[in-house]
Amino acid sequence: MDDLELAEELRVSIGDFVRRVRVHDRMPPGQAAALGHLDRGGPLTIAELARREQVRHQSMTRTVNLLEGLGRVALRADDRDARQLLVAITAAGRAALDEERGQRAAAIARAMHDDLDESEREVLRRLPAIIRKLEP
Repeated sequence: MDDLELAEELRVSIGDFVRRVRVHDRMPPGQAAALGHLDRGGPLTIAELARREQVRHQSMTRTVNLLEGLGRVALRADDRDARQLLVAITAAGRAALDEERGQRAAAIARAMHDDLDESEREVLRRLPAIIRKLEP
């Protein structure tokens, strides 16, 4: 298998894996993605969230409004430009996101325990560091 074939096999298998893990999600993907951006990057404008998720501003506004209604984000004026609103994750939003991430991790851990032998689990232990080195 050459590098291009391996790259395609990795792309397909990682995509399939992500879809199988998302079966365990309880939070809608758009909400989880927005909370993830806010958790990693701090407060952002709706426009910046929309850019990062590659969705329309109006779609992200709906997502943010839903999250605000659930108490998972808070809106405040931007200190640099009072015309802009910043969206920040709340403690409740972080707790919901942590629970969602925990569900995913638990599902993966169960599958690793049930479906893989020790030598396969050893390969997986090295895999995160290897994948982090790839920057397409």
